[in-house]
Amino acid sequence: MSACVTFEDLTLGYNSHPAVHHLDGVVAKGSLTAVVGANGSGKSTLMKGIVGVLKPMAGACTATQGVKLAYLPQLSELDRSFPARVVDLVSLGLWPRRGLLGRYRPEDRAAVANALSAVGMEGFEKRPIDTLSGGQLQRALFARVLVQDADLILLDEPFNAIDARTVADLIDLIKRWHGEQRTIMVVVHDFDLVRQHFPEALLLARRPVAWGEARKTLAPENLLRARQFHEAWNEDAPWCVPEEHVHSDAHVHDHRPVHGLAQHGPVEQPAQAGNAGHRGAA
Repeated sequence: MSACVTFEDLTLGYNSHPAVHHLDGVVAKGSLTAVVGANGSGKSTLMKGIVGVLKPMAGACTATQGVKLAYLPQLSELDRSFPARVVDLVSLGLWPRRGLLGRYRPEDRAAVANALSAVGMEGFEKRPIDTLSGGQLQRALFARVLVQDADLILLDEPFNAIDARTVADLIDLIKRWHGEQRTIMVVVHDFDLVRQHFPEALLLARRPVAWGEARKTLAPENLLRARQFHEAWNEDAPWCVPEEHVHSDAHVHDHRPVHGLAQHGPVEQPAQAGNAGHRGAA
């Protein structure tokens, strides 16, 4: 298995508060993975760590050298009041190749037109982005990803607040990318959508709970464990206590988080869902 992204005891967080704990594993080249979990479970944090917006608090997140990356954040993180047209938004996907001041070539115009056609947005080129519906804006953002021609595509909650037809169209586009051997990670809330369309899934509850074949990862016992981990978490926890400082009868994988888990009993090992290629999720 050829790796696209490798996690080595990765911990990510904000202001010394960890949000993703001790993630080990490999995202295989050409894989399609849904990242799932409750709100606040670390899904978006993981995406930002892969992109490099967040630096690891511990461990490492490494993309294979030469991998071109495209990242689509949540719609809520975008400023729709910016005075730009659809064609301007999509053309931003060309800057890694052309630079911000690079000349706009005829082939670039063709690439933008083809991308808009692929997402069903022909004729919208001159529309201001603040006049678009949520579904239309998401289609335009997918067109921007298309022109980036990336090897690794990260999509954070791309199906939120859009209509069913747009969801179906964007799923088809994701499957097309997958068929082109691109590596894709998508934050998804709808478990039925994951079971139906995604070969693999990573279940987070600030720590990895399970990672592997989607239906096995979303087994009831894993979802229950994820809920228990999530409910037990203490938002004010500053950091992890190294294992050697924890009482010897505590069951931990690398460190025991100081998150008030003691009142719920020993920490359980996450279920080993999936294949050995991920090196486990514990």
